Amino acid sequence: MPRSPSNLGDPDDAEALLRGAAEILVEDPRRRGAVVEVPAAGRLVAAGDLHDNPLHLSALVDLARLEAPGSAGLVVHELIHGDRLVDGIDLSHRIVLKVADLVCRHPGRVLPLLANHEIAQVTGRGVSKGAGNSVELFADGVHYVFGDEAERIEEALNDFMRSMPLALRSAADERGRRAFCAHSLPTAAALRSLDLGAIERPLSPEAFQPGGLAYQFTWGRDLDPEHLERMASLLGVDLFLLGHQHAETGIELRPPNAVILNSDHARGVALPVDLGNLPDPEGAVMLAVPLSALIAPSAPDAPGERR
Repeated sequence: MPRSPSNLGDPDDAEALLRGAAEILVEDPRRRGAVVEVPAAGRLVAAGDLHDNPLHLSALVDLARLEAPGSAGLVVHELIHGDRLVDGIDLSHRIVLKVADLVCRHPGRVLPLLANHEIAQVTGRGVSKGAGNSVELFADGVHYVFGDEAERIEEALNDFMRSMPLALRSAADERGRRAFCAHSLPTAAALRSLDLGAIERPLSPEAFQPGGLAYQFTWGRDLDPEHLERMASLLGVDLFLLGHQHAETGIELRPPNAVILNSDHARGVALPVDLGNLPDPEGAVMLAVPLSALIAPSAPDAPGERR
């Protein structure tokens, strides 16, 4: 196993870590194309967008109890492009390294999902969190830390992000219900030309471009009830756990079957669910755990409002 990134600026350690984590994600025996199929057993901690919030990542790891019997793991997404810069530089590649380390130390129990900001980064298509072009700011951070070695680290970062699946789908629980964790869902308009069956095949380079499968599964904001019911039927699931949209309290019910999660801002939450006995969407909202409650009051630089 690659060494943990105790020195986040060592290019050899960083590259080995990213490539090792990418291999683990691609070769996961539960993976079917862009979906990871998991049994209906154990306690899964689902997170929402993180956007470079390392304190909340630490809280998520504590909550997931990854080495405990009965842990079904931790799902995270939208790792990069925070709204806090260091001397005008985005250093959110560091949280990618931390997640890659978690993937290597807990194979099969830490699952980063593709999100629109990762897709923007690997394709070079500009996106912003309000401080400028986040893709360029991210690249500036990699070059600032790694200097002449930045190009190979950028390549390894991109390969790791491309290795991320689009979704986790659970097997039927004791009541026949299945959960689906993803960053977002395609819009109703996108379904007219989208082959949903392609989600069970490896993602092609075209999938990351506008109109492609990965792009549509990470940029969509169409969550009206009729569309959610249709998506549940097409994907064979009953409960969607999603991100991508702002939830003021960290969690928001979107009837009839979806829950929006945010894990990046001051009221960010995580959602522990029993995969063997999934909650109803309304009940899931009551299970949310505020991440701020898991952070010691003395923790420096406590996260402010983010998104």
